[in-house]
Amino acid sequence: MSQISVEHNAGGIEGLCVITQTVHGDRRGYFTETYNFRDMQEAGLNIVFVQDNQSLSTKGVLRGLHFQINYPQTKLVRVIRGSVFDVAVDIRRGSKTFGKWYGITLTEDNRKQFLVPKGFAHGFLVLSEVAEFCYKCDDYWHPNDEGGIIYNDPTINISWPEVDVPLTLSDKDRILLPLKEAELP
Repeated sequence: MSQISVEHNAGGIEGLCVITQTVHGDRRGYFTETYNFRDMQEAGLNIVFVQDNQSLSTKGVLRGLHFQINYPQTKLVRVIRGSVFDVAVDIRRGSKTFGKWYGITLTEDNRKQFLVPKGFAHGFLVLSEVAEFCYKCDDYWHPNDEGGIIYNDPTINISWPEVDVPLTLSDKDRILLPLKEAELP
């Protein structure tokens, strides 16, 4: 019996999925499977992950919008502490939703996961004082293959939530280009 439910094509964008795990809880706490290959296959998600990553960020940190150009990755992302607003932007040339975005709030309490397939730029904004973010990737990180789109590109027009602190971006993310000028996969 599957321990997940999957919302396919989240936000009307083909390939994006929101995954909710079954949580078993009692007075001692809870237990949940955060990943089960068989359950994913039954849901039509035949992905082999090869790398797990984890980051810690503080409120107002905005990471992204990132992708790899020649070695695109599918990512399965979740939050284990705090909350983030997680965003995927369709950068698949020829896609009917090219340039469209979808965002979801991921929290330690809702335990939702967001599947961001190849062909999407990905980023997140930390909403809580601190957030720990975990993600699986189906290809390795290639440091000389990084691409990105500036988070506030007006043609994409992402509705980032307000936070009561200034946004904190890396130097690399601050100088990313808009979608129409970015080198895409």
